Amino acid sequence: MSGLADKASGKAKQVVGKMTDNKKLELEGKAEELRGKAKDTMSDLKNRVSDKVAEHKHKAA
Repeated sequence: MSGLADKASGKAKQVVGKMTDNKKLELEGKAEELRGKAKDTMSDLKNRVSDKVAEHKHKAA
């Protein structure tokens, strides 16, 4: 699942958990949302590193 999908699914679980007073579902949703944020952060970091490597290869050539 992508970071965006994890965040959306997590948010939905949190809302349903709050509405039904289901703390377990609410916490699962928070964990899923955080996992999505972590995936997005890692993807962004990977892209930045890749860009810097390509930039340095271009300068070295």
